[in-house]
Amino acid sequence: MKKTTVTFLMLLFAMQLVAQPQTSTLSDSLYASDKIYVVVACIVLILLALLFFLFTIEKRLKKIEKKS
Repeated sequence: MKKTTVTFLMLLFAMQLVAQPQTSTLSDSLYASDKIYVVVACIVLILLALLFFLFTIEKRLKKIEKKS
């Protein structure tokens, strides 16, 4: 339960940071040249890879814990 609560709070905190208004010229230029989609795709790919890695480690740890 504690793990789920901490994960949920971290997600809310991350969403708050993303939801801040941005007035940067870099973001405007990324939107204008459609490169923002490449940036978002890279971020999503990295996050998915990290999640996959963490779940595989968790499976291995559970298997080791059951063994001993």
